[in-house]
Amino acid sequence: MHLILRYSLTLLLFTGLQATAQEYSTATIKNTIQEFKNDARGPYLRIRWFCEDGTMREPKDPCPEGVDGVQHASYKEITKSIADKNQLYFAEILAAANPKKFWDAANNNSRIKQYQINKYLQSVDDGWILQRAQYYRGAIQSEDEEAWGIDFYKDLLKQDNILESNYYLIRQSLKDIPHAGDDNIAQRMRSESKVIAELFPKFMDARVKIHGQPDVSDIALVQQFQQKYQDELSPKLNTEFDNLLVTLNEYYAPINLQGLKNKVASLKSDAAVKEQLLNFTTTINNDTPASVVIPAISDLLCNIRTQITQLQKPTDRLAILDISLKLEEMLLKKAASWEPKDLRELLDKVYHLSYATAGTGLTEVWEWEQIAATLAPIKYTNVSLDELNSMLTTSRNVVQWSAAMVKATYDADVEKYTEFEALSAGFIDDRVRSSVALPLGKAVSELGDLVSEKLNLENKVMRISNQSAIHGLNPGYAMGELVVVPGNPDAVEVSSNKIYVFKRPPSDLKPVAGIATVDEGNLVSHVQLLARNLGIPNAALIDSNLEALQEFNGKEVFYAVSNKGTVILKLAEDMSKEEKQLFSQEERKQTKIAVPIEKIRLDLKNILNMRDIDASASGKLAGPKAANLGQLKKMFPEHVVEGLVIPFGIFRDHMDLPMPGQSLSYWQFLTDMFASADKMRKAGTSTGQIEAFQLNKLATLRAAIAEMKLKPAFVSELRASFITNFDKPIGQTPVFLRSDTNMEDLKEFTGAGLNLTLFNVVEEQKILEGIKSVWASPYTERSFKWRQVYLSNPENVFPSILVIPSVDVEYSGVMITKGINEGTDEDLTVAFSRGAGGAVDGQAAETRLVSSTSDLLLAPARQPDYIRLPATGGTKKYSTSFEKSIINQKNIESLREVAKEIREKIPQQTDTDYEGAYDVELGFQDDKLWLFQIRPFVENKNALSNGYLDSISPKTNLEEYIDLDTKL
Repeated sequence: MHLILRYSLTLLLFTGLQATAQEYSTATIKNTIQEFKNDARGPYLRIRWFCEDGTMREPKDPCPEGVDGVQHASYKEITKSIADKNQLYFAEILAAANPKKFWDAANNNSRIKQYQINKYLQSVDDGWILQRAQYYRGAIQSEDEEAWGIDFYKDLLKQDNILESNYYLIRQSLKDIPHAGDDNIAQRMRSESKVIAELFPKFMDARVKIHGQPDVSDIALVQQFQQKYQDELSPKLNTEFDNLLVTLNEYYAPINLQGLKNKVASLKSDAAVKEQLLNFTTTINNDTPASVVIPAISDLLCNIRTQITQLQKPTDRLAILDISLKLEEMLLKKAASWEPKDLRELLDKVYHLSYATAGTGLTEVWEWEQIAATLAPIKYTNVSLDELNSMLTTSRNVVQWSAAMVKATYDADVEKYTEFEALSAGFIDDRVRSSVALPLGKAVSELGDLVSEKLNLENKVMRISNQSAIHGLNPGYAMGELVVVPGNPDAVEVSSNKIYVFKRPPSDLKPVAGIATVDEGNLVSHVQLLARNLGIPNAALIDSNLEALQEFNGKEVFYAVSNKGTVILKLAEDMSKEEKQLFSQEERKQTKIAVPIEKIRLDLKNILNMRDIDASASGKLAGPKAANLGQLKKMFPEHVVEGLVIPFGIFRDHMDLPMPGQSLSYWQFLTDMFASADKMRKAGTSTGQIEAFQLNKLATLRAAIAEMKLKPAFVSELRASFITNFDKPIGQTPVFLRSDTNMEDLKEFTGAGLNLTLFNVVEEQKILEGIKSVWASPYTERSFKWRQVYLSNPENVFPSILVIPSVDVEYSGVMITKGINEGTDEDLTVAFSRGAGGAVDGQAAETRLVSSTSDLLLAPARQPDYIRLPATGGTKKYSTSFEKSIINQKNIESLREVAKEIREKIPQQTDTDYEGAYDVELGFQDDKLWLFQIRPFVENKNALSNGYLDSISPKTNLEEYIDLDTKL
């Protein structure tokens, strides 16, 4: 009995220790937050003196004479435990924080971002977890918090590299971390209006106005609203209105230019921008027209950013950053009053607001330098429609890049908080709305309306506003239920007959009828290539469009994207006769593609050296990855690694082994499944039931392949091949295992990204297990569904495996040997991300259009993390900033050279009749180009030549000139 009891206690202690070593669950955190809200002390325990000698004393027993200390609340044990286990820092008291740990670069500065999110939640939710504790006297001492903030910035701003690489984050943090007696008035204004709208829904229209198009008239708007509904307002609501009016009057009060001048004069360091600032505060006053003030401020903001490291004293750097914030505040107030009279003035406004994005950190200086010439004020009298459209595209890009900077900076921490506090999702939108991106977006929308009119480019997307911000990426048409996904797309189970609007594109997209995304990722990701290849209509839109479309979630709609980017989205009941005809049985028959198997060789059951095969082996011995890379090895021996190929025959040989738990082989199990499905189809069984049956059988097959015993002769040959080809035994060379099926890279079907690639595998056992995982990957739900929809013989898929040594590239990506959406067939579209596996999985990659003489930035990278490939195997994750471009001019020359050779040599050396573009995966290590894959770039010819899509494409003359004096 005693032994049993002792054993039970030991087990209890052991399991308890295990539990406490784990992170707290989302449900536990939610409950804890609610407890904090209801507790008069919230997350805090009690007030104490914290002395420099490390002692802690009672409130009435201060630190001894000669020993400095601060008084504030201590944390409850649960607060500290959540911080330790989940790295969640709730209602942090700065005076208690270690400044070195608070600037947590190793964790992408999550702690400082969480502090800002906490401040936001406190402003929109009546104190949030401090709902009652905000009245806990003495918990936080404002003077100590401010002193801490000053010391924190004085130390941080000494470091040029940190300031340059984190300019946006540091500048934003100044709005939240006490250091100068100011607070974030703009955020307070939006928070107070949001609270009123939630308590009194009739205020919603006014709230939308304050959030979307703020100007000084909002004071009168709120006053009149309060008077109009006075009889319906409770005392609490009247207090909320009074508070909002105080905030509005404070926000729209004239800038204290004399105070600003005194602050500038107090700068000890000499820099050219100091003189410029003094001149501004002397010559500009609060009545100076916005058309004069905004250009001056945008120039000052950029000069402050580029010259700040010339100021030697950290106190001066802190002061000039505060000056920068005041200037931005003035710009935001003035922007609404700049109402351009003609096209020239509108283009000037767009230019200067775009310039200000670089000055405030929303775009990087090098990014602005790449596009400044396109947006520069025009000195002559007119502009061609082509030039005007280019200016619109570029300025629209600036708005998108700006919003993407906010998301890239804060998204990871916002997503973490949104798991347990839904209100957190509003933080990013709040930051965007408090920036120059808001007035810039409005000006670009005006320009878009004018350009759309001149180009006859008319989107018809329900009845939502700001339609000029929507532009098509891939042509096509579809009909189905509209599903709007504002949150995480990877948690959504998609259907092949629905149309999806995503906040960001999912990493692994199953077949859908149509898609539109706010964050389009990049033009050459696997998702985009599949959409382009299969004629799936695909468009890009902005956050406000997604919000507006939520009204139509669940409705049956018609969706079309024209060859030139026109977008139509309407209720199915409003379709024209011609549009309905598109979905008639005769019109809608889909031509399926047959996987050629006539020449496949399953008798070859030996591992191949990649040097011994070329493009002619594709679909016969192995898939196109191995065959084409073997071809590239012949053409570019110094730019392609060595490789092994496990051909189709070895896979087929193993599939003849007995399947565990079955009285038949793996292959017989697979063929029986297809035969049964065919019988069900002939018997009239529904498509959904057949699919569910097949997916269930395939799950059984995948599990069995994972347990498969590899043939000893094959394992022995693999070991010998590693030594022969890689000069090291298996287990000492990290390799990629790439699935390479006969269903990929057909003339009409790309299959991009549908099957498994294993990164940087080292250990022998993991390589052997990985081979089986790759063999099983064509039978996953996603891969199978794509094949079922587009292939006439999906059962005839055979995987080979390409085994190549890992190259720890600094950046990698994709090159398409033609312009996509922009440019010509002679240009290159390239997209690169830092680290390995770049661009293909939809990262916000650096995308460029490269011609023989020029290099146009289409989008900068906004991916905050990346992976590298350590020699020990696996991947290692890093964080990055964006102050430098990814690829350089030397890289661009290398891309031009290799593209020229590919275009010339591949047709000659492969005796092919293919005349289209190529899709090339590649990377750079120490500026050396490495080639990893090449495949035909497949577009959907039906979509490109469809008569209906052509009919909704605008007929325009891009050489037509528009007078810049055109009135708006």
